[in-house]
Amino acid sequence: MQKIVPHLWFEREAVEAAEFYTSIFPDSKLTHRSVLKNTPSGDTDVVGFKIMDFEFRAISAGPYFKKNPSISFSVYFDSSDDKGARKNLDDLWEKLSEGGKVLMPIQKYPWSKRYGWVQDKYNVSWQLTLSNTTEDRPKIVPSLLFTNEKSGKAEEAIKFYISLFKNSKLENITHYQKDQGPNKKGTVMFSDFKLADIWLTAMDGGNIHDFTFNEAISLMINCESQQEIDYYWNKLSAEPEAEQCGWLKDSFGVSWQVVPAILDEMIEKGTEQQINNITETYLKMKKFDIQKLMEAYEGNTINE
Repeated sequence: MQKIVPHLWFEREAVEAAEFYTSIFPDSKLTHRSVLKNTPSGDTDVVGFKIMDFEFRAISAGPYFKKNPSISFSVYFDSSDDKGARKNLDDLWEKLSEGGKVLMPIQKYPWSKRYGWVQDKYNVSWQLTLSNTTEDRPKIVPSLLFTNEKSGKAEEAIKFYISLFKNSKLENITHYQKDQGPNKKGTVMFSDFKLADIWLTAMDGGNIHDFTFNEAISLMINCESQQEIDYYWNKLSAEPEAEQCGWLKDSFGVSWQVVPAILDEMIEKGTEQQINNITETYLKMKKFDIQKLMEAYEGNTINE
């Protein structure tokens, strides 16, 4: 299980989208599917899937949040060990572009011989890159774009996140050397860094974009203990009004979910009644309480 897992919010298409992604990406599969009954959004699909061996979660929970390119997913095709890398990239680009929106056309750029940025028909954004490196890097990397009032905060955010997670490090960071359009001198042109067991990239995006971070794409932290939940919750939560059902927002506007790692197992393996008990219990919570969730799972729910 990944320590940090991207979570995608859909109005009602979570299962459909997961099936689409696992049909077009190599080395991909659905890992689980459950239905949560009687939530504020009605009966809610929850689905887990892997894309190129990278874990995702998704939920169908109503039209409350709309995905945007502030968090996208970079997909790397390495031509140094795959002669078909360019063709595979182009084939995937065609499938993701159908019914979607091209944000940057696929072509040659200074950083890659073949690159494109597309928002697919489900509003998830993908950056496809033809690479050529001997470094051992993942094929999928979440990418954070700090825009508008958050522009200029990328480096501060990176340092903060690295300070929170074990086994984390900054690999590369490049700054703008002079004002370039909406981007100010000294802000982050590109960076990549490791948090726990995943790599991410981050950059500042100036003030020209009409989007910023929201709950539609969040980052789930799988925690092994209540102590760990308390730690991340206390360090990350910066907007009390955004706290609900394990969700929070940090001071940079990024949404996180701080969840017990055991919750997935309980939902996947539990009976319908056990899942209903858990759902009823955690809908009343802001920060998750593992003991109360276990009591609900075992049928010992305490009415409060």
